[in-house]
Amino acid sequence: MTAVLAATALLLTAGCSAGGQGFPGGGSTTPSGGATATAASGRATGSAPPAKGSVKVLRTVTEGLRTPWGLAPLPGGGLLVSSRDDGTITRVDERTGRRTELGTVSGVAPEGEGGLLGIALSPGFASDHMIYAYFTSVSDNRIVRLLYDAGKPAGEQLGAPDTVFKGIPKGVIHNGGRIAFGPDRMLYAGTGESGDRGLAQDRKSLGGKILRLTPEGEPAPGNPLPGSPVYSYGHRNVQGLAWDSRQRLFASEFGQDTWDELNAIVPGGNYGWPDAEGRSSGAGFRDPVAQWHTDEASPSGIAQVDGVIWMAGLKGERLWRVPLRGTAASAAPEAFLTGEYGRLRTVVPAGKGRVWLVTSNTDGRGSPKKGDDRVLEVAVR
Repeated sequence: MTAVLAATALLLTAGCSAGGQGFPGGGSTTPSGGATATAASGRATGSAPPAKGSVKVLRTVTEGLRTPWGLAPLPGGGLLVSSRDDGTITRVDERTGRRTELGTVSGVAPEGEGGLLGIALSPGFASDHMIYAYFTSVSDNRIVRLLYDAGKPAGEQLGAPDTVFKGIPKGVIHNGGRIAFGPDRMLYAGTGESGDRGLAQDRKSLGGKILRLTPEGEPAPGNPLPGSPVYSYGHRNVQGLAWDSRQRLFASEFGQDTWDELNAIVPGGNYGWPDAEGRSSGAGFRDPVAQWHTDEASPSGIAQVDGVIWMAGLKGERLWRVPLRGTAASAAPEAFLTGEYGRLRTVVPAGKGRVWLVTSNTDGRGSPKKGDDRVLEVAVR
C-alpha cells in the first residue's frame, strides 16, 4: 500500500497543474442561477420524471438500533446494518424485524464522527460471501473485507478483517465513509478532509476525494491518472454515492456554513472545496446539481429510483427528492418527512418503487426517543 500511495503522490504532482486542469475531464461548467437546482444546458437531456412526487412510510422494519450508519441488502433477503460506535454488523430480517448480530469488526476505533461507517457487498457475494467495510482505526480511515459465514453462531459470523486499502486521513469530523460498488464492479469510496481544509485540493492526499479502486484495493483501470486511486477531488465530506440507469455517478456532501451539495461526478473533476462552497464562478470548479442551506440538509446517503435522487438529511431531518433530466435537476428539490423521524442517515433502493431509510438520532447530535433508531420501509414516487 505504501508503494501505491507513493505512486499516487508522484503521478498527481507531475501530472496536475493549478486550477483543476491536471485531470482529463476536469473542466468547468457554466454557473447558473436559481436558489436550489441547476439546469445547465448540454446536461439536461432525455426524459424527466414528474416534477412533484410522493412519499409514504409503509412500516417500521426494526427499531432500537444504536448509531446505525451503513445498510446493505442481502440477496435473497435480509438487511445488514453497521453500528458506528459499537463496531458491529447486524442482520435484520426485513419481514419480522428480528435482529442477529454477526459480530464485531476488529480494529474499529470510534471517535466523534468516526467509527464503523459504510458497508457494501462484494460483486461476487453469492460465491465469495465477502462484506466490505469502511472504518476509522487508531491511525487512519481504511477499507477492509470480511468473510460472512451465516452457519456459525450469532456473534461469530464475521471473519478477521483483510485490509484492502488504508491511509485515508482521519479526524474527529469529516471522515467520509460511504462505499459502494459501481456498475463497473469497481469499489468507490467517499472520503472527507478530516477537518484539514487544504487536503481537499491537495491531489497528493486521499482526503476530500472520491476514490475508485479494484475489489483488491488497487487503483482502478481507467482512472483519470494511471496508478492513482483518486477519481475526483475538491470535496469537503462525501456522504452519499449513487448511479443512475446510464451509469452516471452522483454524490452528496456536507457544506460548511452556507451550501450543502448534490454533485454529478465526472472523472478528474474538481468540486471546489475549500475555494468554493456551492455554485461558483471559479474557473475549473464543477457546480452542484442542487444545493441547500445547511440547516435544511446536512446530506448523508442517497439513492436513485426511477430517475429521482432521494437524499437523506441529518440536521435537516427530511428526505429530499431531486428529479433528474440527464445530470441536471429537472425541477426544484422537494422535501418529505420533515421532522417526523429525526435525523436521516442512509437511504437504499428496495425495489418496486421503495427504499430502506435509516435514522440517526443516537449519533450524539440527535434527540433520541424511545425506540430510536430504526429502519423504515418507504414507498417513493
